[in-house]
Parts: sequence; structure tokens; C-alpha cells
Amino acid sequence: MKVKVQVLILLFFFVYEASAQQQNLLSGKYKASEWRNVLTPQSSWVPFPKPDDRAAWAKADQRMLASILKQAESYQNYDWPYIPATKSLLYERTGDRNEYQSMSFKKRGALGILLLAEVHENKGRFLDAIIDGVWSICEESFWGVPAHLPRSKDISGLMDVSDPFVDLFAAETGTYLAWVDYFLGDKLDAVSPQIRKRIYYECNNRLFKPLMTKPHGWMTKNQNGRAPNNWNPWICSNWLNTVLLLEKDDQRRADMTFKILQVLDEFLNPYPQDGGCDEGPSYWGAAAASLYDNISMLNHATNNAFQYVYEDEKVKNMGKFIYRAQISETYFLNFADADPQPKMSANMIYRYGKDIKDPAMMKFGAYYRQQEDILSGTFHFFRKLYALFIQDEYEKAEQGLPLPKDVWLPDLQVMAARDNQGTTNGFYVAAKGGHNDESHNHNDIGNYVVYYDGQPVLIDVGRGTYTRKTFSDKRYDIWYNCSDYHNTPTVNGKTQLPGRQFKASEVGHKSTKGYAQFAVDISKAYPEDAEINSWKRTIRLNRGKNVQITDVVNLKQAHELTEHMMTCYPSEVKTPGELVIHYKIKEEKPRDFLIRYDPKRLEAVVEKVPLTTMEDQGIIQKWGDTIYRINFKAIAPKASDRFHFEIATR
Repeated sequence: MKVKVQVLILLFFFVYEASAQQQNLLSGKYKASEWRNVLTPQSSWVPFPKPDDRAAWAKADQRMLASILKQAESYQNYDWPYIPATKSLLYERTGDRNEYQSMSFKKRGALGILLLAEVHENKGRFLDAIIDGVWSICEESFWGVPAHLPRSKDISGLMDVSDPFVDLFAAETGTYLAWVDYFLGDKLDAVSPQIRKRIYYECNNRLFKPLMTKPHGWMTKNQNGRAPNNWNPWICSNWLNTVLLLEKDDQRRADMTFKILQVLDEFLNPYPQDGGCDEGPSYWGAAAASLYDNISMLNHATNNAFQYVYEDEKVKNMGKFIYRAQISETYFLNFADADPQPKMSANMIYRYGKDIKDPAMMKFGAYYRQQEDILSGTFHFFRKLYALFIQDEYEKAEQGLPLPKDVWLPDLQVMAARDNQGTTNGFYVAAKGGHNDESHNHNDIGNYVVYYDGQPVLIDVGRGTYTRKTFSDKRYDIWYNCSDYHNTPTVNGKTQLPGRQFKASEVGHKSTKGYAQFAVDISKAYPEDAEINSWKRTIRLNRGKNVQITDVVNLKQAHELTEHMMTCYPSEVKTPGELVIHYKIKEEKPRDFLIRYDPKRLEAVVEKVPLTTMEDQGIIQKWGDTIYRINFKAIAPKASDRFHFEIATR
């Protein structure tokens, strides 16, 4: 009998695991041989109404269109800039990527605004400016950005036009040109058939051919086994748009879109079942959200043949992550390279929530509708089209922030907890385990953040400005990527190292009415010469009272131990055993927070972090020039010890 029970248990877990990790959710539904029959033919596909369908365009949001029209008028005489080779070379010469990118992105943004204005007005007033924009973009040597060029002497900062490859922004460019062709094709042909011919020629040579014949690293896991990140679904969403709109050969169109399904499954298959995005909420908008963009467009192009995807638990969890990672109205969890205050693509979030039948996500998206400006930003252009036709329903939708009391993502190994459900009042704590080979990785195993009333107290600094250094072998020369500038210890002079083998162990989580607790052993995140047997950290929120951090240490030898904490407020030791953080935000009464510690074991020193480099400019934009590191140095390091901290209001 006992053996039968064990067999049944094993069978249960096998079935559960198989269902939880369903493979090839997209490409496995239809056979390649039948896929062409599932797709709506290009000649009869109408994803959005053409400009001559004035009755349909009258249903689009007229206030948005009026704003678009006003902005487009400022671009009527836009001098489409040539981007010099020396702008591309800046990335190699100085590390700067912004001068080139700002010129490139502005051109695409201008083209999108002019296109929507022409569709709205339908009088030909903006047609010449659009043609100039199309021609100017087609004449660029590279549609991507220098930061994404291969790092080799053969390239040295300039595109090899004989060997095109597709990065994020080359794919984005294809989307812009494809929608110009879709909406204005007849008008362009009336001026000259060469315009549409050029659009297809460039998209075919720069996108379609290389994507179908040349392996791209973002399509599948890398040589170290790291799963694809946001590049995969983000590029696929633009590739899909461009193919569906431009490719008139229905068999070739079917072949390319079926490959897109296979590439998307390379992203979706290894994605954690809990839906956690290791790139953080600011990259969620291009990761899980881009997967949703693909599904939305596929449903448009197949008479809802992918509606079943919204019933998948993983896909639902991927959507819910965005509000599960919320701290307050303006702040979100920003582990790794994520931003602490990301912008919300509110229309898209609302649609995602509606499709997965999640009222909380719908309310969350609707909450940010006044803050969202669909005119700003140059990415995910097709989201603007959806937004124009959803406003009647969207503006009547119920608003609200879920602000869950407890979040536990076991695959991502992230805990978040707050004092009370549905409110930012009181303490909020989040902590992470994981490993140090995450996408956009920081060495941050065991890191945590503490907020109060929705505002930061102890922070994850996050990322600064991206430069040449950011994604090079010098990444961990940048201070904010390293563990000693997170809320983690330096052990015997050693910090955490990058790599999947440097990871958390013995991760656990518990939540009750009175407390929430995260436990982790961070010893494996450090090199062997840190001489750690175990470093067991417990992060505990005592609801309505305080936050406690306890480290139980067992070392081979103890030479030098320092606990670090990061804050964006001036701090000082008032009396031994009590460090004061002087918390002050705009238009609010100042208040102090206390960090209590054992002055017999630890000596506290506060240092202001100098922000002087090109990379640091992004830190200043997010936090101001107010980053402080609090260092608690062990007075008499011991091989076996216990360090305890309590964070409380004063």
C-alpha cells in the first residue's frame, strides 16, 4: 500500500511538472504544413482601419488625435538629419551611446507622429514629410545602434553593410516603415512606386533575410545556458508586425511567422512558472509585455487562433508580475538594472489584464491612464494604435492599485511584503536570492530594500547611464553593479562574483498575519577565498512594528567583516548603537529612521558616494546626488558570530 501511495505521489508531481512547464505553447499548437491556412492572407488582412474608412476612424479617440495633429505640425518642415559616421564612432572612442541614439530615435518618433496625423486628417498635408522621413531612414547605414554592433577590430564602431544583423532598433524601424506602407500605400504609389519598393527592399535585406538565414544570439539560450531576455519577444513583436504587413508572398509570410513562433517559445519555455522577470519591472514592458504584443497581433492575424494562450498559468503570472513588483504609486522593485520609477504602458497593461481575465491588473492599468502619454517614446509603435481605439472603454474602467500584502516568487526567489494589503502605509520590504548570472545582472544575492509609506529608506541603487563599459568585461568595474554597494556584506575583503555558480542556497519564505520572513544562505555567492562556511541571512517584517535583519555567520577564518546598507538620505551615528537616517522628501514633514545595532560588535561609518562618471549621470537622474553607503565594520571579527539590525521609525 505504501509503495502505491509513493507511486501516486510521484505520478502527481510528474503530471504537475509537465503541465506547469508546458513546452512550445505557441509553435506546438499548429503544424508547419497547416500554418499558412491559419493565417489571414496579407491581401485581405485589416488589423486597423485604412485612412479612407472615416467612420471607423471617427471611433478613435479624437482628443489623442488632436494632440498628435498639433505635434505633427511641428514636424512638417523637419530637417531629417544625416547621422555622421563619427556619431557611431563615439561609442568606441568615449563610450557614449546617447548622441547617436537621440538622433536615430527622434527620426523614428517624428515619422510615427506624422503618419498618425496623416491617417487622422487624410488630406495629404504630411505626405511629403513622411516620404522624406522614409527615404532618410532607408539611406541610413544601420537601423540599430552602435552599442549593439559586434565588438571586433573588423567592425570598430561602424556597421558592415554587407553583413546585416538585427538588433532591437533595426526591428523597431521595420515596424515604422511597415505601418507607413500599410496605411499610405496607395498615396505613396501615386507619388512614385519606388517608395514602397524601397521600403520592402530595405526590410527584406536588413530584416527578413538575415532573420531567416543567420543565427542571432537573442533567439535562444547563450553558450552558458542563460535563457533569452527581453530582446527575444521585443524583436519578435516588430519582426511579426513587419512580416504580416509587408510580405505579399503568403507562403514566405507563413514560413517567417512560423519561425517567429518557434523563437518565441525559446523565450517562453524556460521562463519561470511564477512569472517573475529577473530583469525587473522596467524591463517587463519589453519582456512579458512584448510576448503579449506578439500574442495580440497573432490573434488579429488568425481570427483569434491564440486565444488559448491567455488561459496558461505561466502567461497569467507573467502579466501579474508588474503589479506584484509594485512598491507604491511611483516606486517599483529595481533589483539588477531595473529603474526604481519606470513608466507604465498603461493601455497595454489594461488590455493584458482583460485578456487574462485579471480584474486587479485591469484596475492597475487604468490607474495610470492619466499619467500615460502615448505621444512620447519611440518603441512599441503598434501599442499607440491599440490605445487610439480603446479609450471609450478604458476611460470608464475602474481604477485601483492591488498592492498585495505578500508576494512570493519561488522560481525567482524574491519576497515582497507590506504592513497592510492595498495601502502603502507603513513598512514595505523586499529581498532576493537567485544567482549572479541573471539578465542585466548585479552581484546582489541576499540584497533587500526597505520602504516606508511608499518612499525609500534602504535602497537598491539600480543602474546608471548605459555606456560602452556596461555590457563589456568591465561591467563589474562599475560600482553600483557590485555587491559592496548593495545591502550585502563584504567578507574577509571579498565581494560576490558574477556567474551562475555564485548563487543563493537554503532559500525559504514564511508569511503570517503578524510577520513575513525571507531566509537565505548567501555563502555560495562569494569566492572560496572569502573563507565562508555559511552566512545565513534572515529578513523579517514585523507588521506594524519594524524590520529586522539577522546574519548568522560561520567562517573558516575571520579577518575583516563589513555589512553595507545603501540609502538616498544623509545619515549619522547619534549615539553608539543607533544610526539615524534623515528622511526627507518634497512637501512632506521630515522624519528620522533608526537603525539599531550592537555597538560592541560593529562600528558604523557613513560615506557619501561621489557621482562623477558618465555612468553616474543616470543615478543622479533617478535619485539625485544623494547616495550614501553605511558601513558597519566588525570591531573584533570572529569565525562564528551573529549580527542583528533593526530598522524602525523614530
